[in-house]
Amino acid sequence: METILADVAPLAANGAVADYIPALAEVPADRLALSLCRTGGEPVGAGDCDQKFSIQSICKVFTLVLAMNCNQGERLWSRVGREPSGDPFNSMVLLEIERGVPRNPFINAGAIVVADILAAEYDKPVETLTTLISELAEAEITVDERVAESESATGYRNRSMANLMRSFGNLEGDVEPVLDVYFRQCSLGITANQLTRAIRFLANDGVDPVTGRQIVNALDARRINALMLMAGTYDAAGAFAYEVGIPCKSGVGGGIIGVVPDRAVVCAWSPPLDETGNSLAGRAALTRFVSRSKLSVF
Repeated sequence: METILADVAPLAANGAVADYIPALAEVPADRLALSLCRTGGEPVGAGDCDQKFSIQSICKVFTLVLAMNCNQGERLWSRVGREPSGDPFNSMVLLEIERGVPRNPFINAGAIVVADILAAEYDKPVETLTTLISELAEAEITVDERVAESESATGYRNRSMANLMRSFGNLEGDVEPVLDVYFRQCSLGITANQLTRAIRFLANDGVDPVTGRQIVNALDARRINALMLMAGTYDAAGAFAYEVGIPCKSGVGGGIIGVVPDRAVVCAWSPPLDETGNSLAGRAALTRFVSRSKLSVF
């Protein structure tokens, strides 16, 4: 893992941090981490694996788990699709064409619909989310209020998407409270080691291997992994499947998590992003790691 980080570190210079969110623009570009957690073990990390970063869109895995556990059934999937979009994560083009129904829950519009569901189902949706992740990570995970404020202050496109979906009847709550849930869920601070620990249930048929708690049923765990493979890295999902070969979910904070069913979870973090919004060095680190470990699902 240390060798891989040394190999990919120079690539970060070719990327750019997510400066459209001011708080993220201040994160040092030279941060780099790689963490691995086997289903029956503890995280093993290299680099800045204990340095907190903004979870951003990786939180959408956990919010989808909460929504799938709300007994919404097919109603959830009538409001959010299960197909790759082929467009950037914040694109509004297909949303207009498809009458306010997002292609999948991992693009911004889809995650906003999921936030709408959580706001209706839970009295305190953000607290419910942080409690879940904290229990899985075995650490206190909280909202970085500065990042949340920064997200809200610059969230013009997300507001446009929310209002568009509201006009089509696919957003049931008021726009601002729903977006407050969305902005805050994306603003959680977490480390690479905490992330691999927190998400290893997806490599274990939905069961947290530490507590034996069924976080999501085995079929839904498989479905979430499938969605991650198809849409977890936005319009680069096909390239990730080809290059990396495991289900992945990325965030513009520079983190990428990958799941190897029945084996392990791996997380790479490097803030500078490529043109698709994925960590440039993190993507390369995962590609090298899977190549050397032979852990591809294909």
